[in-house]
Amino acid sequence: MENAFYITTPIYYVNAKPHLGHAYSTMVADSLVRLHQLMGETAFFVTGSDEHGDKIVQAAAKNQQPPQEFVDGISQCFQDLWPKLGIQNYRFARTTSPTHQKLVQDLLQKVYDAGDIYFGEFSGHYCYGCERFYTDKELENGLCPQHLTKPELITERNYFFKMSKYLPWIKEYITEHHDFIRPERYRSEALGMLEAGALDDLCISRPKSRLTWGIELPFDRNYVCYVWFDALLTYISALGGPEAQDFQRYWPGEHLVAKDILKPHAVFWPAMLKSMGLPLYKHLNVHGYWLVRDTKMSKSLGNIVDPLAMKEQFGNDAFRYYLFREMHFGSDASFNQEAMIKRINADLANDLGNLFSRVLAMNAKYFAATVPSPNAKLPQDTQIIDLGLSALDNFVQLFRHIKFAEALEALWQFVRALNKYVDSEAPWELYKQKELERLSTVMYVLLACMRKVAICLWPVMPHASCTLLQQLGQTASTNTPPVPDIRAEISCFGGLQAGIQIAKQSNLFPRIEVAKKEPREAKVAKDTKEAKDTKDTKDTKDTKEATLPNIDIETFKTADLRVGTIIEASKHPNADKILVLQIDFGPLGQKQILSGLANYYAPDALVGRQVCAILNLKPRKIRGLMSNGMVLTAESNNKVCLLMPEKPSSNGAHIA
Repeated sequence: MENAFYITTPIYYVNAKPHLGHAYSTMVADSLVRLHQLMGETAFFVTGSDEHGDKIVQAAAKNQQPPQEFVDGISQCFQDLWPKLGIQNYRFARTTSPTHQKLVQDLLQKVYDAGDIYFGEFSGHYCYGCERFYTDKELENGLCPQHLTKPELITERNYFFKMSKYLPWIKEYITEHHDFIRPERYRSEALGMLEAGALDDLCISRPKSRLTWGIELPFDRNYVCYVWFDALLTYISALGGPEAQDFQRYWPGEHLVAKDILKPHAVFWPAMLKSMGLPLYKHLNVHGYWLVRDTKMSKSLGNIVDPLAMKEQFGNDAFRYYLFREMHFGSDASFNQEAMIKRINADLANDLGNLFSRVLAMNAKYFAATVPSPNAKLPQDTQIIDLGLSALDNFVQLFRHIKFAEALEALWQFVRALNKYVDSEAPWELYKQKELERLSTVMYVLLACMRKVAICLWPVMPHASCTLLQQLGQTASTNTPPVPDIRAEISCFGGLQAGIQIAKQSNLFPRIEVAKKEPREAKVAKDTKEAKDTKDTKDTKDTKEATLPNIDIETFKTADLRVGTIIEASKHPNADKILVLQIDFGPLGQKQILSGLANYYAPDALVGRQVCAILNLKPRKIRGLMSNGMVLTAESNNKVCLLMPEKPSSNGAHIA
């Protein structure tokens, strides 16, 4: 039988529209499916909507709708959202579907016939928010531990599942299988629940006199099924039931949940599966909360993050990257737009975007945008190749074991190393010195390594991965893995055919510029300029030579002065005196700066030279082209010369 991977998200409760937490869980499932597809496996996941219970009835009444009409609308919101977030390869299940309801009744009857369900009277503390009874031991200071509200004491006759019968076995299983629940902290928490002695048999029914919105018990029409016994079975009904071909092929799978529903998945669900005679799932993967201002998202607090709004503002791939990179799976993470912008600018614009931009531009200039043939490798080439193969292996192993932030950091160590390799090997110098054999090797190593990075990104940023691969002359689709098995990419270097045509440039991740409040020193500079402009001066050479107002050191510090290397120079198509310079500023990326140097320098003579520039000038358009800064020059006797560092400096170095 072929390798098959199956994972589920929570079956989302549809008493409100989806938010960031729902999006994150589903993106994680999507990315894991993509990774396993990238490893040559058949893979898909199940998500869906949990549509029964007290809270649904209350939400529907508040919305002045019948329950079915209400859940139809909210469920559709979830179904509409996933494709917009680039999520695919899933089945969407609904607990109100006839096939699911029939399977629930069939399995309930099976558990009942096995003697694991009994009828009895019970008095308990019922929390309507959790839709479950709590024992005295489970309450915290008399309050529901989840909602911190006092439950209602209810006495009624109900049906109970003999969960206590299976608790010792569950404890033993979790103890012996260390990666059954991961990360480890949640395995310890589940064992703590079992050792505390607070768990008992599980009430699995609600009388119709109190609640009619649910699946009717097959052995008593006066009762409906408890919402958790209903929803958990979706993981099986989505596969067609225990006798279905898909169940035989894909089960046991894995589950993905947030930490607030650990107990039903770590205790209720294993007991139910054991009672039904079905194999346990492989892993329960538990993540933390996304917080806003260190507080869990809540509609009442008005701090809900809309995933679609984030996608529209930052782009889907950048949004996905931030979520995976920022949250260490299992821990809580704070969602912050400012932090997202910093992460996008640092990792995507400066590191990855800068790498593709500068390498493709140089390759276009040196090899007419074709992949050169490599020659003999030097030790530094072998070193960067070995680092890359190791990074790929680390990425795959960490990612498949739900360590997403660590996996991306392993990959980014390679990306940063490639940028350093560009600086150390200095292709512009090799070109200038006509060392073309060495140049072709350096460029091939870079391009082939960039291809491997782009392949790894497919699970996290599918559209960006495809774009980068297409820029490297590869066939790529968001629906199909870019390679048959990524493990083959880990075992050897290469994979990029010499002689193929590739893109001349790349600008996939431009920096996000943030409007800032005008600092005090900038205001001083502005006031100084305004004072100067109000003077009655003439636009003559004498005026230019006139003494300017004094400024203080703080005003001078507002100028962002940097060292950069010119990697490309050409004449402005619409201005004879202006050169268009592409300048590499290292971690700040590549910038286009226009300068009136055409009468003093030939374009080719400037490539490879280091220059000094000011970068925080307001961008301006000159004859149709944008200039994002100004190179510093000295003018004397009607001649202009560039100001350059006395000794070579790292690109992006501050000028102080």
